[in-house]
Amino acid sequence: MHLERLRFKEINLADPFFDSLKAGYKEFPIWFAKKAEDFAYVFKNPQGTIDGFLYLKLENGPVSDTKPPLPSAHRLKVGTMKINAHGTKLGERFIKKIFDHAVFDKVEEVYVTVFSHHSPLIGLLERYGFHAAGTKESPNGTELVLVKQMKAAHADVVLDYPLIRLHDKRAYLLALHPQWHTRLLPDSILKNEDSDIVQDISHTNSIHKVYLAGMFGMEALRRGDVLLIYRTSDYQGAAHYRSVATSVCVVEEYRPIHSFETRDEFLTYCRPYSVFEEQELQRFWAERKYPHVVRFTYNLALRKRVTRKVMIEEVGLDSSARWGFMSLTHGQFVNIIRKGLTDEGLVIYQA
Repeated sequence: MHLERLRFKEINLADPFFDSLKAGYKEFPIWFAKKAEDFAYVFKNPQGTIDGFLYLKLENGPVSDTKPPLPSAHRLKVGTMKINAHGTKLGERFIKKIFDHAVFDKVEEVYVTVFSHHSPLIGLLERYGFHAAGTKESPNGTELVLVKQMKAAHADVVLDYPLIRLHDKRAYLLALHPQWHTRLLPDSILKNEDSDIVQDISHTNSIHKVYLAGMFGMEALRRGDVLLIYRTSDYQGAAHYRSVATSVCVVEEYRPIHSFETRDEFLTYCRPYSVFEEQELQRFWAERKYPHVVRFTYNLALRKRVTRKVMIEEVGLDSSARWGFMSLTHGQFVNIIRKGLTDEGLVIYQA
């Protein structure tokens, strides 16, 4: 899927994709022209025409043109979001991009206005914790105002996303070899620039992931368990410095491979979110070499890599243990994410 970050002046307003926006918002062409130097995310299909558009804007203060008004806050407004759905996961990718910006800019909430007849879009937003907070009247009609409070907890993995609920949850380290890590998570998380996390537009930058592994003990995983992703050494230097913690994820579901009755059921479950190619998945099914199938949400990238050396010498992890899949204490996990300069406001410590 070809997602680009472009200035408005680089985007073809004559593309038929924008026809419905022009019809729904009479002022849209004038607004579009005024945004010439601003950036938006654009998804183009293989034919080169547009199938998705996302514009985000930071705001400070109250929002007075809604009923009821929204109180003063540091907000991210989803100025425009439109998707032509063709069975892709583009909507979820846009949601991920919205939350990437929200986390990076440390906003208190995100809001969007949408007409009630756009029920698929409303359903998508509600799935990730947006709720109706009022209406907005304009010459174009009445729109719903949907708000996502970034630190509101719902006690649900997906509704809470990207929040991480640590209270009464177990934490584990999950090691990935570099070749799988590169496929599973955006390479930007291994760079030093914070803004790379926001600007990354790779196809791997999605909310949900499915991973297969064969490490002992993974059958203990349950919904809500927290995973610290650990990229093993690429052997370009000492493992003490080249092996690093990179990300935090939350388990949605664990399934043993034998719980799938047929190959097609297995492929249907894994294919949309897996890092593995179709032929790899078919081979895994035939060989049963990787019996553990884990689906999880990709919540946070650590802004600073935490090396194996630091985790041993400063956090107290056992250097003699097998760092494939292993349990972490509450204190060890918190210590590591603090060293990774993660926004602790996104971690719920108490009920």
